[in-house]
Amino acid sequence: MYAVVRTGGKQYKVAPGDVVLVEKLDGEAGAEIKLDDILMVNDGTTTVIGSPTVEGAVVTASIIEQGRADKILVFKKKRRQGYRRMAGHRQDQTVLRILDVAGSAKKKAAKKPAAKKEAPADKAEAATEE
Repeated sequence: MYAVVRTGGKQYKVAPGDVVLVEKLDGEAGAEIKLDDILMVNDGTTTVIGSPTVEGAVVTASIIEQGRADKILVFKKKRRQGYRRMAGHRQDQTVLRILDVAGSAKKKAAKKPAAKKEAPADKAEAATEE
């Protein structure tokens, strides 16, 4: 069973036991959180795609660590102008271990009323009456 989860503006395919690096989420190490922005759930036989999300689906995860990513250097330069700028950035991130993917992988089919079909003989009779 796996799911596609949206968090921090990105989408992640997760399954129970996976370890995922995501944008910073509130909580301390050891805390359990529930991710409820689920875009798709697959249980091995059926797949449910949400529009936009799958209702009733929840992914439970445990926070392993709160940390920061490696530094990204930003260097700007204009040649022959004496213009140079160096800046760095470290993004906050959270390490999650996925514990459970719970969701209804049963597709709820919308019931549509059966369309009424007229027999061709009825149309022919209606045309001859006019």
